[in-house]
Amino acid sequence: MTLRGRLVLLEPLREEHREELAAAARDPQVWRWMTVDGSRPEQFGPWLDAALAAATDGTEVPFVQRDARTGAALGSTRYLALAPEHRTVEVGYTWLVRDAWSTGVNAEAKLLLLEHAFERLRCRRVEFKTDARNERSRAALAALPAQFEGIHRKKMLVRGGENRDSAWYSVVDDEWPEVRAALRARLAER
Repeated sequence: MTLRGRLVLLEPLREEHREELAAAARDPQVWRWMTVDGSRPEQFGPWLDAALAAATDGTEVPFVQRDARTGAALGSTRYLALAPEHRTVEVGYTWLVRDAWSTGVNAEAKLLLLEHAFERLRCRRVEFKTDARNERSRAALAALPAQFEGIHRKKMLVRGGENRDSAWYSVVDDEWPEVRAALRARLAER
């Protein structure tokens, strides 16, 4: 399933995306707050292999983010922590080339993912988490607006053993109409 917007297309991740996505991933700044540094080929390959394996296993749904006008690969995002028995899902592993930052691509991608989760999958909750120090990501989540739920201290080890505190956010089905309207209004300004 491809999710189509005016600025971005979210296309299911496949093996044939490896080279173009690796080329898009070369900027270390894009990966600063991720658990791996995908700008390094020796880390990008295993990251992509894990995403493809999770897709095959049905435990995650990874996407390539493409420029809707040019078709260029801009990054990736995915559904993870799938819990159909609770009708919840997480959106994460999101990264974009720097040229796509502050262009509306991330906002539209979140709109497409949330719309699919709430309106087609009938989710009750969509959650997000990010490094607690990642001010850019936290501001983007607050702007959805997603609700801040707190900090999980020492949630994980990243990049060779560094502690990561994770900031948790969510949107629940009762809030979805307000969030959808806010995202649509932001995108109408672009």
